[in-house]
Amino acid sequence: MGAWHSKEGSPYPMGVSFVPDEDAYNFTLYSKNASHVELLLFLDESYEKPVVTVSFDPFVHKSQRVWHCRLKRPELGGARYYAFRVHHNDDALTGICRSDHEKLLLDPFARGVFFPPDFSRTAGCRPGSNLGKAPLGYIFSEQADFDWQGDQPCPHEYDLIIYEMHVRGFTRHPNAGISKDKQGTFAGITEKIPYLQELGITAVELMPVHQFDPHAGDYWGYMPLNFFSPHTGYTTSKTPPKAISEFKEMVRELHKAGIEVILDVVFNHTTEEGLTGPTYHLKGIDPSTYYLVQNDPADPYLNYSGTGNTLRTDHPAVQHMIMESLRYWVKEMHVDGFRFDLASVFTRRSDGTVGEAPIFSDIATDQDLAHVRLIAEPWDAQGLYQLGRSFPGSTWQQWNAGYRDDVRRFVRGDGGMVGALMQALYGSDNHFPDDLLHAFHPYQSINYITSHDGFTLYDLVAYNQKNNAANGHHNLDGMAENFSWNCGWEGDEHVPEEVLKLRAQQAKNLFLLLMLSNGTPMFVAGDEFLQTQGGNNNPYNQDNQTTWLDWSRLESRGEHFAFVKKAIAFRKQHPSLGRSRFWRDDIKWHGAGGAVDFAPSARQLAYFLSGKSQEDDDLYVMINAHWEGRNFELMEPGPWIRIADTSLPPPQDFQEESQEQVSLPYYAVAPRAVVVFIRKPG
Repeated sequence: MGAWHSKEGSPYPMGVSFVPDEDAYNFTLYSKNASHVELLLFLDESYEKPVVTVSFDPFVHKSQRVWHCRLKRPELGGARYYAFRVHHNDDALTGICRSDHEKLLLDPFARGVFFPPDFSRTAGCRPGSNLGKAPLGYIFSEQADFDWQGDQPCPHEYDLIIYEMHVRGFTRHPNAGISKDKQGTFAGITEKIPYLQELGITAVELMPVHQFDPHAGDYWGYMPLNFFSPHTGYTTSKTPPKAISEFKEMVRELHKAGIEVILDVVFNHTTEEGLTGPTYHLKGIDPSTYYLVQNDPADPYLNYSGTGNTLRTDHPAVQHMIMESLRYWVKEMHVDGFRFDLASVFTRRSDGTVGEAPIFSDIATDQDLAHVRLIAEPWDAQGLYQLGRSFPGSTWQQWNAGYRDDVRRFVRGDGGMVGALMQALYGSDNHFPDDLLHAFHPYQSINYITSHDGFTLYDLVAYNQKNNAANGHHNLDGMAENFSWNCGWEGDEHVPEEVLKLRAQQAKNLFLLLMLSNGTPMFVAGDEFLQTQGGNNNPYNQDNQTTWLDWSRLESRGEHFAFVKKAIAFRKQHPSLGRSRFWRDDIKWHGAGGAVDFAPSARQLAYFLSGKSQEDDDLYVMINAHWEGRNFELMEPGPWIRIADTSLPPPQDFQEESQEQVSLPYYAVAPRAVVVFIRKPG
């Protein structure tokens, strides 16, 4: 068999792989409907004429639906890059998806992507050849083993604090305080690790780092081109080898600091968009295999992602591609978990209806993924909403948009929200029930007030209306309802001092409630120093100072930063807050006095949380979202020590080592304030 594979190539593994014993490279491509496949090899700085072209003979270079060949090193002619051209049997495609056999096609399994100087998205969109203008796969020579220095995962439980971060935006601003060549890169994050440690972060959730089209106008990275290669734009030298090594160095150093690395992955669509989008790979390789399509040549691609196409994740070839990508990032790149964008797309069948999704069982039973953190955005872009028990990944964690909206509404002062806040604080058992049948855990709820998608924490208390005109869609893009409140003054021009004070207090209220909730807290980078995007709640195409973190605010908003640090430390010091199980009998709910008031006019809630079962302090929390102050009775015997009161000026607003005991049987809670007390075990 070895001799056969030496001559014909092997159908596995997918992509290009080096065969050391033969000093040869094996190339593969899956295409059910291809009638003819060519492999084109290119020299460096010679992208318009291949140095070698290999025409695959289907009677020699094809096994089932995989086309393959093997070339000895001398047969490559010194080539560093490769691509495919694919001819189709039009009858097999039934005319649904038009293909263009002149297009150069990127290997979906390429471990590195190279963009020639004349790369053009426009050339990918128009008919005819895009030779010299197409993305190419990178052929790696034998790479020396990366020195992981004994790297080990660093999983967290009750102390998990997730920090959602855009790689470029985190350090791209000139005032980021790092060398210019590292701004906006993986190396920039590595240099900022001491800052993350100071803040108390235990996991970074990186917005998409898969290679995306640099000409797509998508700063966020949610238009992926390839699922196996790091985005070269996030490296200091902008080359595929450097992208891999720099990413690995970042992961290794974050692990040394006790910080998990979670990747935001987009397996629901690609940058090829719909009919008018570019042909880079899957459209030209086998569109009806890789995408959901319908029998309409004028509009063949089903769109449940909001971006023109939807991956056909119920097809074995697509499932294999996704699984191999996950394994690669875990085994080779040492990441700790994944957050799946629009994860409900996995449940879409080939005709767009909703059904079972085999990929969930594939992931659950894969040994390489057994201990990986899995987080879902449990909806898609066409109304499928599966938050909680409806989501098929029963052990996955989920972004809890219900938590986000309920806490925002309560804090801004909406009536009738007391019950919703109770459930949010408790761990959202309305979505994640812990009954005998379901047995969910509260940590499966990813609690968040803010994320990349929507207002920042500061904009949430400074804008009633979105301000997205700069995005180029006449302010029609982005969420229309943000449950925000500007504290009486829209925007940031000539803001009265009392409004600024109230905004600072409301921001503290929102963040402190996040840290006091059972579940897994997450917030977006920059909230710790009140980063603003000027009211833009959808800056997906703003690669500028709208989205780059302004590190000068770390000083100008230093009081808020200090409060956030203390709130994070407090949560990590009290495992009673973030538990594996719901609080159950350890929680007692109160109103401002006596029983909880659920009337529409009520805007107060208090609770006592016993820490005895967790060998922790007891906590008493008072929450007043009303615009008038209120005396709250202490319904449990003391002595109670006040730790936090968001209405007080810094640093009195959070006193970690406070010894100030409450001497009265009540506490006067100021308007729109949250107060926290502790009681040491007796």
